[in-house]
Formats: sequence, C-alpha cells, structure tokens
Amino acid sequence: MSRAHAENVIKNLIGEIVQQCSLRGHSVSEALVAFMVKAVVLDPRNGFNVDRTLTKKDVQKLTELCLDKLLEQCSPSLDTIKMQLYFDLNYTSRREFLDQVHQVLESKLSPLSRDITDSRARGRDQLDALYRQLVSYILLRSGMGPPTDADAVHQTTAALQSVFPQTEMGAFMVLLKRDKEQQLRELSSIVTGIRLFNRVSRTPQKDLDLQELMPDVLHEVHPSTSERIHSELSVSQGLASRYSLLLDRLSQPDRRRPGTDVPLPLLKQALYNVTQHQVFLNRIQADACVCAQSVELLQTELSSQMKLLKQTLQSKSAVPTATVFPLFQSLSQVWSGLQDEAELLHILSTITLNLQPFVVSQAKMFSETYLDELLEKTEEQREEQREQQSSAERIDPAQMKTQEWLFPENLSNFDQVLLQFNGFCGYTLVERDGLLLPGDPHIGILKHQQKLFVFSSTDAAVHFSAAPDQFISEVAERAKRSPELIQLLRLHQQFPSVSPYSEMKPGDSFVAKPISKCESGTQTDVHPLETNICRTYQWNQWELRRRAIKLADLRTRVTVSTQTPQSHMRRDNATQTWTPKDAESQTQREGGSGVPRPQVYLAGLRGQRDGPAVKVNLTTPVDQ
Repeated sequence: MSRAHAENVIKNLIGEIVQQCSLRGHSVSEALVAFMVKAVVLDPRNGFNVDRTLTKKDVQKLTELCLDKLLEQCSPSLDTIKMQLYFDLNYTSRREFLDQVHQVLESKLSPLSRDITDSRARGRDQLDALYRQLVSYILLRSGMGPPTDADAVHQTTAALQSVFPQTEMGAFMVLLKRDKEQQLRELSSIVTGIRLFNRVSRTPQKDLDLQELMPDVLHEVHPSTSERIHSELSVSQGLASRYSLLLDRLSQPDRRRPGTDVPLPLLKQALYNVTQHQVFLNRIQADACVCAQSVELLQTELSSQMKLLKQTLQSKSAVPTATVFPLFQSLSQVWSGLQDEAELLHILSTITLNLQPFVVSQAKMFSETYLDELLEKTEEQREEQREQQSSAERIDPAQMKTQEWLFPENLSNFDQVLLQFNGFCGYTLVERDGLLLPGDPHIGILKHQQKLFVFSSTDAAVHFSAAPDQFISEVAERAKRSPELIQLLRLHQQFPSVSPYSEMKPGDSFVAKPISKCESGTQTDVHPLETNICRTYQWNQWELRRRAIKLADLRTRVTVSTQTPQSHMRRDNATQTWTPKDAESQTQREGGSGVPRPQVYLAGLRGQRDGPAVKVNLTTPVDQ
C-alpha cells in the first residue's frame, strides 16, 4: 500500500468514525478521532502490526475499538485526552495571546476604519457624520466607554476638538489612505491620553489612587482569576495526593485494608486526570503571575507619567504640542498595556473555567467522602513522614561515579531546565504499577544521554541509574496502554507517529515511520595526496612562455671549465661565458624632399585696354 493510499484510507476511516459518533449522539472532533486511532494501533493488547497493510477486517476492528473508546461513559481516561486536546488547541504563549488580542481589536475596528478612510464626504452634514465616526472609532480603540454612552461621547468629542477641530476635516479628506490610517491612530492615542489626564486632573496629588486609573475590566478579572486558579489548583493537588496515597497502599498487599475492593485501573485513570489538570493549572498560574507583575509595573509607570504631565502643564497657559503630545501618547500606550493584560487574564480565566468539565467523571466515581473513608489518618501521617524523610536524603555522587548527577543549587538556570517525564518519577511508574509521583530535584538529577531525570526517593534514583534505558523503554510501553500518559509525560519524542494535538491533521498516517536524522560534515583537502604536489606548476601562460624562451636560449650556450696549478686537487670551478659578437641595429633616419615654388608674372595689364597680356613663368628649379 502506497503512502498516499494509506493516508486516504485513514482519512476515510476518521470521517466514518466521526459520522458514527454523531449518529449516536456524540459530537467529536477529527483531531480527537485521529489521536484515538493512533492510540488504539499503538496499544499492543489490540494486536495491530504497523508494518503490515491493514486488511478490511483490521479496519472494521479498528473502527469498533475506537467507537468503544470514544463512546465510553464516565471515563476519566477519555476526559483526560479531551482535556489535553482542548488545552493544546486553545493555549499558547503569552506573545501569541497578545497578538490574538490585537488581531481581534483590529478586526472589530477595520469596518469603521475603512468607512472613515474611504469616505468621500463633501457637504457639511456628511462631514459632521464623519466626525462622529471619528469619535466612535476613538472610543472603541481606547476602551474608555461604549459609543452609546452619552457622557463618554461628550468627553471624547471635547478632547478631540481640542487637538483636531472640525475645521480640519477638509485637510483630512485630501490625505492618502495610508496617511489617514496613521492619523487615526495618532488621534486615538492623544485623545485617550487627554481623557486619562482629565480623569485625575481634579484629584489632589496626595489623594491619587492608582486603582481609579485601571480599566474596568481589569478590576473585574484580576482578583477573580487569581482566586479561581488558586482554589482549583488546591483542590487538584489534594485529590492527586489522595489518589497517590490510596494507590500506594493498594499496590502493596500487606498494607491493603481487608474488604477493600477498589478498581485499580479506574483509580489510576482518575490520578492521571487530576494530575494533568494540576499540570495545566500550574502553567496557567505561572502566566497569571506574570500578568500580575506586568500590571504592577504598568501601574507604577502610569502614575509616573501622570505626575510628569501634571508638572508639565501646571501653572502654564500654553504648552507646545511637540512637548505635551508625546506625553499623552505615552500615557495612552501604558493604558493599552493594561487593557492587554486584562484581556490576557480574561483568556486565562476562560481556559481555567473550561477545564472543569474534564474532571467531573473522576469526581462522580470517587467522591471526597469515599476517598476519606479509604484512607486512614494514621496511614496518611505515616506516609507524610516517609516522604519528608525521603526528600531529606540525597544522592552521593562520589559513590556513583558511573553516572553524572546534578543538583538545583549547581544549576544557574534550573527553572528553565526541561525534566524528562514532565518531572515525574519514571521508576515509580514502572515498579509500582502506574503510580505517578512527582520527582524531587533535591535528591539528585540524573543526566543520561543529555536528558535529565528526577526521582521520588533515593532508592528509585539508584535503581533507575543502574539501567536507565530499560526503564525508559518500559515507561513507553506503559504509555501505549494508557495513551493519556503520552501528553502528560511529554513522550512525543518516543512516539514520533503521535504528534501533539495542535499539530495533528486528519489525513496524517498513524503508521508513519520516524525519519532518522543526524548531523554530518565533509571536508575536502586541497591536495589529498602530498606526493602528487607539483612544486614547479605554474598557471600563468606568460610565465610558461618566459621559461620556454630561457630554455631555448640555453641551448646556444657553451659551458667551459679551467683549472690552474694552484687549484689542482682542491676544488672544481665552473664558469659560463658568452662569446662576444658584433651586432648592429637600424635606427630612425631623417629624410626630406623639395618641390619648386611656382611664380608667374603677367605683363601688359596697365595702360592698354585692348592690348594682349604677356604671361612670364618665373618659377626657379629646385636644384638652383
């Protein structure tokens, strides 16, 4: 089967599964179905061979298994995969979030901006309507009130007339479209700064409150977002701790309570579910903290800009526009930054709120009351003591010289270091039947093949370092049986055919082979073989001609040697002479020639009217 044919088969299979789920009342995305198809094929329990062409029976079996997975009710594993899909498709970096905010704002303003720049107003009524559109544009861009608010419209109009009166509309109409757009942005910035300054100009300096200068949306979003993220993160951390303790106890028969019948696979799925929720909330909380720090800096800058404006305009009847307009624009820029932070906090709050439905299934299966009944306080306290003791221990690198060990205090950029398995202990996951425990970097960080691993205890670190490749492969095998671990533990490098959800396409083949890549370099010597170097090689043809003439001239020379009694038996002397000869050459010679100068005399021209004239030749020959 060719690659194009295989991709076509998978694309049709995905479309059929989406249609079957829709007919059964479940709406699923093609990205979710594509990942589920790959996960089912990778699971060794299903018996698929990725190196063999899928038969019609294999396709039917694959369709049934995927439908069973996708239509499963109250499944923490499926909810975890859906949560990973939602987060990966909706969460991005801070810069991209801000770019999206700016793009949304520009898309909202583009119709109004186009109407203003393309207007061909001529009469007074049309120019007045265009001026009102300018006011609406400035209100929408500044975010200081809706265009339907009469008070906001009045304040914006007054501020705009102070810098751009209606009499200037004629000059505005003759500008190019590009110049009109630039002037719109400049007017919006200046008018926004004027309105901000007017808002606090009546407030004494000692009574100036920074909170009064903040955008209204920031007052609503800033405290509620931080509180919501913190509360949900606390709940997820508590649930993850309870699930871990319960799995740890049930995985050891000697510590299992008699009569306890808990489905361990569902308990592990619930642990993975709340752990993934906790990981996502930690990332959101980190971005929320960055937003809070940016808000504090912008508040301080806004206050300083306001004080500078007051000092500039204080007790002055007139101030040059070249001095005050840049200050208004700087004030507006800070205000726009605060609005961006407010929008970013709103996006983070929305993502946090939309993650809640993905942890409902585990809450229905294992309520907090049920978990508290399974866990005994004494056992929990003993477990906490054991964790504190294990965390206090450290690896001694001197006793394990075969491996390279690092510690957080020895790394200057520890916060930026990427830990394998997303910071979880791979040894515990393998040896404790899927128990997921976070690693403690203070115990020791193992560096193996340029990758860093952390562990939950010193015993785990010692055993893992003895055979790291074996444990890495076993973690990958366990992830094949629990596909939610691929995203949770960041195992995409070990599963090249399973791409992140945001990069997945419905037509991608799940049997794609990883493309091996390596760095290679070549170097060519000028002369690979030194024996073939010709020292007398010459590329210049004139030099070759000169040598040829020299050799031809030497053929006519004679070598003569003489020996005297004084030099006999002492040394050999050799001299070379040239026989003198007469030679002559021709040089330039002077030459000249002469011609006679003709002279003619006419006689009889005077005194005779009709008499004949006599011509006499007086030319003298050259030789006379």
